[in-house]
Amino acid sequence: MENLEQFPQRNKSVVSVGDWIITMILMLIPVVNIIMLFIWAFGGGTAESKSNWAKASLIFMIIGIVLTVVFWGAFAATIASSMN
Repeated sequence: MENLEQFPQRNKSVVSVGDWIITMILMLIPVVNIIMLFIWAFGGGTAESKSNWAKASLIFMIIGIVLTVVFWGAFAATIASSMN
């Protein structure tokens, strides 16, 4: 029999509707939302579904930031080239 103590137990508890409502309200608060996403994504004790959701949200934020930088960079380059 394997030694199961070496494997951490995942929190597979169900996240209730009330918990999701509180989560969505917290996501409306600037700065707090980013901090909470990191806590939920990488902190211990968070339900696995909520942790996965937080990780996916962080990935989408990074994609959005990269696309915004690329868009504004292209826009600034277009403006700069039209001035010459």
